[in-house]
Amino acid sequence: MGWWLGVDIGTTYVAAAVADDDRVEAVTLGTSATTEPAVVLARRDGTVLVGEAAVRRAPTEPTAVAREAKRRFGDPVPLVLDGVPWSADLLTAHVLRNIVDRVAGERGSWPDGLGLTHPANWGDYKLELLAQVVERAGLGFLPTTNVPEPEAAALDHAERRRLGAGEVVAVYDLGGGTFDVAVFRRTPDAPGGAGFELLGPPQGIERLGGIDFDAAVLAHVDAALDGAVTALAAAAGDGGDDEAAAAVADLRRACVEAKEQLSSDTDAAIRAVLPGRPSTVVRITRGELEAMIAAPVAETVAVTRRALAAAGVAPAAVHAVLLVGGSSRIPLVAEAVTGALGRPVLVDAHPKLAVARGAAIAARRAGRGAQGGPGVTAAAPVEEPAAPAAPPAWGAPVTLEPVSSAGPSGRRRLVGAGVAVALALAGVGAAIGVSRSGGDGDDPAGGTPTTEAAGAG
Repeated sequence: MGWWLGVDIGTTYVAAAVADDDRVEAVTLGTSATTEPAVVLARRDGTVLVGEAAVRRAPTEPTAVAREAKRRFGDPVPLVLDGVPWSADLLTAHVLRNIVDRVAGERGSWPDGLGLTHPANWGDYKLELLAQVVERAGLGFLPTTNVPEPEAAALDHAERRRLGAGEVVAVYDLGGGTFDVAVFRRTPDAPGGAGFELLGPPQGIERLGGIDFDAAVLAHVDAALDGAVTALAAAAGDGGDDEAAAAVADLRRACVEAKEQLSSDTDAAIRAVLPGRPSTVVRITRGELEAMIAAPVAETVAVTRRALAAAGVAPAAVHAVLLVGGSSRIPLVAEAVTGALGRPVLVDAHPKLAVARGAAIAARRAGRGAQGGPGVTAAAPVEEPAAPAAPPAWGAPVTLEPVSSAGPSGRRRLVGAGVAVALALAGVGAAIGVSRSGGDGDDPAGGTPTTEAAGAG
């Protein structure tokens, strides 16, 4: 019996799912959760740790840690980890290879195909880089299907068959670093059951997501501490102070946890333990968080309206809005979407997994042939995989490509990374309002380069 692997490498988390002949199920990547942090730790000696292993070592090796590398995908400015330059796509290759090895190791064979997701508004440049990620991960022998994230969510929805023929659903995908929205109509005539037809072009905001909301919470703490976090981050970045970098990273994690807690509680406490200062508790309420993120959430609703207009669909004609992505759990999101569009919302019990499941379905469909089962119709064709090379014997070692390489279309890139230890806290309160793109995301630099925090979540 064949099997296909779907992988969703998000900005903050990674998810995977497996499809076989009769079912689709998520894969457990973390020790206590289905998803795993999208974190890479790369040492000067060439050692690379991924996911939870990298998170565990981050407090003691903060300058070797890269988080949120997806936001730097296609950026020619390198990230520097432990003094060595890395490109975001090579870091992504390590994450991908780690997942494939683990899942294939459990099954004892290579998958018959790989489904890999990407933001809907990525252009040719980044899609070429994504193809290179598979090659650089040593996985060029696998038939690979690339699928936009909202389409993957629709495929998962089609598999579950929750809608009647002709009904329209809008997929609202608010993840850790990007926002995508697409409109689909369920079709009655796909072999094996109904599928989905894409209506109009997907829309999105390439640089908007949960990490921007995390930055707003961190700015709230910084203001409560009279700028102490900004000063600490500056010391960490300018002087290479590992203790300061670790303290900022710990505080950033506490802010993330508080933000997530506010999805179910009305207030949360953030304990700030900074060098040279007594431990301080900063409180934040759900109302305060909602005030901080109201403008960007309203912008996602405006983009959703544009997607409906481009699809020629009135809000009243939408059966439901499917909310996917971890940040869609924030109560304000459902309230804003329902209030603006007047339509019910559907929230997956595990919104981070829907896209990975859809990627596995897309890989299975491609493996069986484009018409082999329910899914997105020819109006939005799933990319056909290129003819793969012969796979190596199962268990044979495959070495990842060295750091330096040429970019797409022969363009030379700076390969590397520059995860500076400093948090760009100057103006962090306004971070959720800058560096956004509603275009096709094909700027080779991926937008204005940003300084990122080693060890920051």
